[in-house]
Amino acid sequence: VHLVESGGGSVQAGGSLRLSCAASGFTFDISNMGWFRQRPGKEREGVSCIPWNSGSVYYADSVKGRFTISRDNAKSTVTLQMNNLTPEDTAVYYCAARTLMVPGLTCSAALASWGQGTQVTVSS
Repeated sequence: VHLVESGGGSVQAGGSLRLSCAASGFTFDISNMGWFRQRPGKEREGVSCIPWNSGSVYYADSVKGRFTISRDNAKSTVTLQMNNLTPEDTAVYYCAARTLMVPGLTCSAALASWGQGTQVTVSS
């Protein structure tokens, strides 16, 4: 499994970023995917997950209405559009492959493979 994240950076509060994850080395189009983050001093947490068929996606309460996850099975990519960013969104964001989902309800990375992470910094 090989996952490469891109699109992180520094923005001011209220700004937007678009994270992308290029995947290879596994059967992407039958794998659930997700984005997780680790904020300073915090444990890694689930942000958003999308099932293999782009069905019912999962969002953490803290990002609902601001973040949108999508995937392109033809290109083996998963994207996280992040709008109206706040300083509390500052974190290293990780792409995860083979997440365990109850579609729309929960997302676990217990058996996931990880990318190297990309830093997102939001200033006030």
